Amino acid sequence: MHAIVVSAPGGPYVLNGAELQDPTPAPGEVLLDVVASGVNRADLLQRAGHYPPPPGAPTWPGLEVAGHVAALGPGVPGPRDGGWAVGDPVVALLDGGGYATRAVVRAGQVLPAPRGTDLVDAAALPEAVCTAWSNLVEVGHLRAGETVLVQGGSGGVGSIAVQLAKALGARVVTTAGGPERAARCVALGADVVVDHRSEDVVAAVLDATDGRGVDVVLDVLGAGALQANLEVLATGGRLVVIGMQRGSRGELDLGLLLRRRASVIGTTLRARPAHEKAALVAAVRKHVWPLVEDGRVRPVVHARLPLDDAARAHELLDSGEVFGKLLLVSPAGPRPGPVPASA
Repeated sequence: MHAIVVSAPGGPYVLNGAELQDPTPAPGEVLLDVVASGVNRADLLQRAGHYPPPPGAPTWPGLEVAGHVAALGPGVPGPRDGGWAVGDPVVALLDGGGYATRAVVRAGQVLPAPRGTDLVDAAALPEAVCTAWSNLVEVGHLRAGETVLVQGGSGGVGSIAVQLAKALGARVVTTAGGPERAARCVALGADVVVDHRSEDVVAAVLDATDGRGVDVVLDVLGAGALQANLEVLATGGRLVVIGMQRGSRGELDLGLLLRRRASVIGTTLRARPAHEKAALVAAVRKHVWPLVEDGRVRPVVHARLPLDDAARAHELLDSGEVFGKLLLVSPAGPRPGPVPASA
């Protein structure tokens, strides 16, 4: 198979194509022919040597893919038992190794490709949807009628979180940089967009909520936004931190936290044990996949690039100009068209 490997920790230039032995699915695993892989900020951190893959995962990047089932490992149910068949179009949440023409994944982390969505574009969904559902609902306990602030509504996770929160009946406030990106967030369903380049985020959020604040903050910024996030929380609010784009160390005003009776929760997805990932994927299939298939949640794709242009994809993502996801398309090329709505 062809894969994009990291020759040594460093900048995008350390990403190089290589021919590797085809993987073999172990018991409980599925082998996929990869059509496309999503590019995530975690991939940039891994490339730079700051986010090593978990034990047993491939050393090359890639946390989500779309493709077709190529083979089933021992113990994986086949079509007669309600499982997968060779050739089925699927998407998958990986521990690593998605930047390749083939990948293996635990069967519990595979989802059927959503009906009506182009299979290449579907590669933008697994990591973002699992992250958004887990942190908005399972961790943040977001409920219909509540208000959520999504920091970075133009990002890969943020663009999905805006749509998902809206579909769940929440009022959605988000941030974006510049009028054009703000308008695109409105098109995704945001009720209020704060342009963080020209507006005071705290003042704008409090104004939009009549001074009450928001019930949930989904944050990718980390330390640099910690104080602001606390200031916009309503009483009983939940701050869920899933990224550290503006640093990992900050000062926490415990007095403010106590007065608001608020919670601060930090989570990651990649390091979770297999049974937790399987439960999350099952919840996404039950609760979110219907929203994808009826169009209320859809992949947001900035661009498709050839797999061998992974370095360029990392440069683009690092530039801050990407809206949604970048996808790396395998050299064999996709089977064209969406998964049929009647499939």
